[in-house]
Amino acid sequence: MPRPYRRSAVTLLAALALAATTALGGSPASAATGFAPAPPHNPYAGPDGTATMHGDTGSSDTTPLAGPGAGTLSSSRTALASACPTVLAGADGYPVALCTPIFGQVPTVHLLDPDDGSSLAELALTKGSLLGGVYAYIDHKDRLVVADGSRSLLRVGHHRQTDGSWKLSVDSTLSLASVIPEDDAVTGLSPDWQGRVWFATGGGTVGTADDTTGTVRALALPAGERVANSISTAPQGTAVTTTHATYLLTAGADGTPKITWRKPYDRGTARKPGLLSWGSGSTPTFFGPASGTEYVTIVDNGDSAAHLEVYRTSDGATVCRVPVLTASGGPGSENSPVAIGRSVFVAGTYGYPYPAVPEGAGDSVPASADFTGGLSRVDVAADGSGCSLVWDNALRSAAVPKLSSADGLLRTVLRDPLIPGTQGTSLLDPYRYAEIDPATGKVVRSARVGIGSLYDSLQMAGTITRDGAYLQGTVTGVVRVTAG
Repeated sequence: MPRPYRRSAVTLLAALALAATTALGGSPASAATGFAPAPPHNPYAGPDGTATMHGDTGSSDTTPLAGPGAGTLSSSRTALASACPTVLAGADGYPVALCTPIFGQVPTVHLLDPDDGSSLAELALTKGSLLGGVYAYIDHKDRLVVADGSRSLLRVGHHRQTDGSWKLSVDSTLSLASVIPEDDAVTGLSPDWQGRVWFATGGGTVGTADDTTGTVRALALPAGERVANSISTAPQGTAVTTTHATYLLTAGADGTPKITWRKPYDRGTARKPGLLSWGSGSTPTFFGPASGTEYVTIVDNGDSAAHLEVYRTSDGATVCRVPVLTASGGPGSENSPVAIGRSVFVAGTYGYPYPAVPEGAGDSVPASADFTGGLSRVDVAADGSGCSLVWDNALRSAAVPKLSSADGLLRTVLRDPLIPGTQGTSLLDPYRYAEIDPATGKVVRSARVGIGSLYDSLQMAGTITRDGAYLQGTVTGVVRVTAG
């Protein structure tokens, strides 16, 4: 049975911040009026804000839910001996985490208790590549949709048993092996507005799967182009960013993908430290002030600077190319941009010490670097004629930030240096949950969640549940932040 909806109060700090804020993109914003629109709700996905790693199928990294409310912040950790990059929730309020155990590295689905974050049930999937099985989404029937290592599309449901316990099961499966070679794997997937599941593989195959008819269709992108991040869907089509270019694709009558437009970007001369591929680290993000999908944005991989690239969704025309992360001096981001209305936020990952990189990622140049961090806000002009950098700072976000349109705050986990004032990283670094005013980029409230590598959030995305809890995957489980 669905659990009661318990609203969290908006914090006093958030209210004060909002009172001083002009809206993202230029219109007034408050907890009452909200922000300019996020991408429209996809009828084949779960609730906006919790259906995908990036919140919605447009990958806006926004949520309509308020985070931890007034009161003292506290945190707890569910130890799963696994890295948990994907923590989602359906309409029933039960979080579902997709994790990779430290030992064995077999992707495992966990159903979490909404009240304390403990694991209620688990289900192991077929092992695939490092990035295979990382991206998933919750569908409109509260099932986790994921591709496993056997190149099959799965819908995983959670079901209450007669004794009150919970069970995870594969409710349906569809093989994609007819269009995906044995040495390839699905990297990202997302539903379109017709109910088909779009997918992209590391080797550069983009396809659609209709598991009501069993129809699978695919298109090979140009040779040498790889897909290292997830994909995004909007009514206009599916956005895919490869290691060379960003695409908008649509499907023909039989579901076969076709390219509407292609935009190359500056991929630089090599992979940078703190990135997992040679090219953009972005899942492309749809955003816009009217429909929520007028624009698509990514961050490029230019050698001397990282640039925010904004394109018109209709034709791929470049709206702007703006240097970001200039205050930190770290020219790189592995994270998807956060975007809503006319505003985009970029978190820097240059130098982040990942314990492993995907096979074939190539050596980084330089071989290593200090983690410089950085957070930037860019606004698109009201007439769409260009963009401007609004603020830029050196905050060291260790997660993909999430923006709440309910309480007007950016949330993330910060990785503070063991020695204040330095940029190095260590196994004893402290990690801090933080709420940031999007108008200024200033931290308005924070609380330490832990010290040391057990709490490393590894640039993974956090999720706000409908009860106001902030759930953050780490290399060893899930951290739960609440207030009261």
